[in-house]
Amino acid sequence: MNTKSLTLSSRARSSLALPSLLAVSVLALTSCADGSASADADPAEGAPAESTESTEVSESDVEPSDRETHEAGGPSPRLAVTYDGGVAVLDGATLEVLGEEEAEGFLRVNPAGDGRHFFLTEGESFRLLDGGTWAEPHGDHDHFYTTDPLLSEVTVDGPAPGHVVSHEGIGTLFFDGNGEIHSYDLSELTDLDLGAESELQTEVSATGEAHHGVAAVFPDGGRFETLGNEEERTGARVLDADGEELARSEDCPGVHGEAAGPEGVIAVGCEDGVLIWDGEEFSKIDSGEEFARTGNLFPAEDSTVFLGDYNLDADGEEPMTQVALVDAASEEISTVDVGAAYNFRSLARGPEGEALVLAEDGVLHVIDPETGEHTDELEIMDEWTEPEEWQEARPAIRVVDDIAYITEPDAQTLHMVDLSSMEVINSAELEFTPNEIAAVDGRAVEGGEGGEESGHAEDEHDHAEEGHEEAEEEHDDAEHDHDH
Repeated sequence: MNTKSLTLSSRARSSLALPSLLAVSVLALTSCADGSASADADPAEGAPAESTESTEVSESDVEPSDRETHEAGGPSPRLAVTYDGGVAVLDGATLEVLGEEEAEGFLRVNPAGDGRHFFLTEGESFRLLDGGTWAEPHGDHDHFYTTDPLLSEVTVDGPAPGHVVSHEGIGTLFFDGNGEIHSYDLSELTDLDLGAESELQTEVSATGEAHHGVAAVFPDGGRFETLGNEEERTGARVLDADGEELARSEDCPGVHGEAAGPEGVIAVGCEDGVLIWDGEEFSKIDSGEEFARTGNLFPAEDSTVFLGDYNLDADGEEPMTQVALVDAASEEISTVDVGAAYNFRSLARGPEGEALVLAEDGVLHVIDPETGEHTDELEIMDEWTEPEEWQEARPAIRVVDDIAYITEPDAQTLHMVDLSSMEVINSAELEFTPNEIAAVDGRAVEGGEGGEESGHAEDEHDHAEEGHEEAEEEHDDAEHDHDH
């Protein structure tokens, strides 16, 4: 296998002015920076587990270290967009396609957690994709760098790869097919040079039985993990660093998704409410309905309110039109009717924690998470209808700072919305039909090196939405929240 540098492309160049937030200039390297991808912070302590696995990279045609490095004037977001036959990496400021790589099968993509890398879910593996943007701490400030994106041959292999989660400097990969949990220190990703001798160390543990689940490993070696088997999913438990169970709850039928809030709070959705871990014990917030499934949850920094989908039809035949606002502090769930159908890729949080819903009426709806009031809206595209199969492309939204990136598959277009002014400030026509989209922001992450923690800011929804649902659930539930 060869390490591949993504094919450069000049497609989809921006023709509009960009906001100052993303107007990042590229500069020559200065004398106070050494141009490397390493940082000065110490790696977070790894999580003890049952075994350690190494993944080696074979000799390459292109040396990753030969890629030219540029210093940037600030963070440089990058987007990874999958399509039928491959994945593309785009500049988050201009929407220019910086590189593409062919890949087979249905592809999923999620931030790896360090603000620079993605994991491409390809077949029976998570494959590391370098977005080519990062930060290095330097005294009381950071220096920012970019290079060409690169799809590496670094993989973590296992049956039915599902959710990708990052939590307090630790990334976690979950395999639905065997219940294995692979965790890695985020600094390990920064230290990889992606060359022939590079390897990614993962600590390996496992749930009691294989199921479509999710886990979050803590810096002290303990972990949060869902409970279930091939027939049903029932709840979650927390274990310490020695694998001893500290707490469990089996009061969460159909458990799915994971989102982290302030002060150690972790939330997962159920078919009749939401299960909350507050760092010490579990509590259940009941929906008050016989069936009201929340399969994906989306947090916002410093907010105790999670945004969730809200499905009232157990057969998955009726579209969702209400969203859930789940307050972990007051242990209450309130619902808001959007006025149009939406699906699992429709939800995100804005820079002020606002709830964002991209509905089938083609409108981006903005909701106050505290009051449930509709505060704004913006028409993005024509009306559209959710496809029957969840793997099929449909509009999706991801947010970095005050910029929302929205795909429009029917028009093969990617839109860029300034959430502060509620304007479409750029749109780029693509030469492929976009399916999944993920974003990295190129910032340093607390508890790790070289990037922002993906799961607990804008994209946690990368964890809240990622996954491989059973066939009977695929219509209404998806991501490995994964999904994520």
